[in-house]
Amino acid sequence: MLQQETQEHIIEEIAGGEYEREPVPASKWKGWGSFLGMYAGEHAAGTEFVIGPLFLTAGVSAFDLIIGLLIGNFLAVLSWRFLTAEIAVKYRLTLYYQLEKICGKSLVKFYNVANGILFCFLAGAMITVSATAVGIPLDMEMPQLTDTLPTSGTYIVIVVLVGAVISLIAARGYDTVAKAANLMSPIIVLAFLACGIVALSQLGVGSLQEFWNIWGEGSEPFPGQIKYTFWHVVIWSWFANAAMHVGMSDLSVFRFAKKASAGWTTAAGMYVGHYMAWIAAALLYAVYLRTPEAQAFLDQGLAPTVAPGPLAFNAIGVFGIIAVVLAGWTTANPTIYRAGLAFQAVLPKFSTFWVTILAGSLATIAGLFPAFAMKLLDFVALYGFILAPFGAIIVFQHFFAARAGVRDNYAERTGRGFNPAVFWAWAISFGLFYLISWQFDVFLSFVTLPAWLLCGVLFLVLSRRWQDPVRDVR
Repeated sequence: MLQQETQEHIIEEIAGGEYEREPVPASKWKGWGSFLGMYAGEHAAGTEFVIGPLFLTAGVSAFDLIIGLLIGNFLAVLSWRFLTAEIAVKYRLTLYYQLEKICGKSLVKFYNVANGILFCFLAGAMITVSATAVGIPLDMEMPQLTDTLPTSGTYIVIVVLVGAVISLIAARGYDTVAKAANLMSPIIVLAFLACGIVALSQLGVGSLQEFWNIWGEGSEPFPGQIKYTFWHVVIWSWFANAAMHVGMSDLSVFRFAKKASAGWTTAAGMYVGHYMAWIAAALLYAVYLRTPEAQAFLDQGLAPTVAPGPLAFNAIGVFGIIAVVLAGWTTANPTIYRAGLAFQAVLPKFSTFWVTILAGSLATIAGLFPAFAMKLLDFVALYGFILAPFGAIIVFQHFFAARAGVRDNYAERTGRGFNPAVFWAWAISFGLFYLISWQFDVFLSFVTLPAWLLCGVLFLVLSRRWQDPVRDVR
């Protein structure tokens, strides 16, 4: 019940409900137990069915995957605990309102549009995931790793129907979504665990050494994929949720926490979802790679299919189909809802229902293109790279503004709708490091932290240069 209440409050405030423009009062603060269940459920979802197999396609070794994930996820937990949760309990404001105080209302609209569109693409990938499960009894042609366009008419029909159902449910409001997700999350976690155990049996694993040998010393990446090393795994898993922790999106979550120590509860999500579930999903794919179908692809120099539905069905039957559908559903629904709320800030005259339908429509269109799911590692890296630097603005103001001689919450103090220091800090850091990544073929997650740091530093430097002595209007 506490988990459900917390999730409802989180979405309610984003939607413009209570406390969206004021600190959360002490009477509404919640203990660590509320966040433990929420994070454990949220991070064992549809994305995990895709990400686990994609690590295998990147040719990771056993050490790189198992130890790399252990370290990378711990760095993510530290980011949530000592940055996000620390600032959240200090001010107890939503991300959007905190940014508005610093950036101004006009610039926050730009952030909301970018956030909403990226949410739609992520939800589209989850619609694809669910479609691979729904399509099993219909003998649907499954998308391959290198597919970009729809694979068949059946695929198009299933994606449209799944997207329509998800969009309509999301448009009815998050209360229904949250209740259903709370019921489904334990089922999904159990399914991942069951899939992993069954896959180990199918692989004939009877010892730790045999488990280790599944990945061994690694292999060449599949066609169209890049080779993942230890540092790829560490940095990618650290910044897979960059928008949420160093990007400060979860200020909206932890503002309800009694203490910043609640940030440690994110470990439940990282080590249940981003460790156990990723490895379990990778084991499912390891089983598939031993099949004649997969070997036929490899013999032709093609990348085998990465379809979560058939992988789970092969391990645990109909329960696997149900689990994949639910996992995609519980990820796509709140994602579409949040995207709708982001768009509503730009289209305030439209009701929540219709902006959510708009978001769902965009997500469904994205779901028609399997590349969003098949390239999920790359997309998640891009998502964090774009949004994380905005969080640096909040972090650097909190820790360094006073010492740098910069006035905090400049837009609010002066009544400005657009803070150019914020825009140019983000634009320069994004442009410079994206150019470096593209020009020198540098893994995008490798430049997320430098871009984040540069954005924070530039924000202070430009603010000191451009802030004028206008008296406070507040």
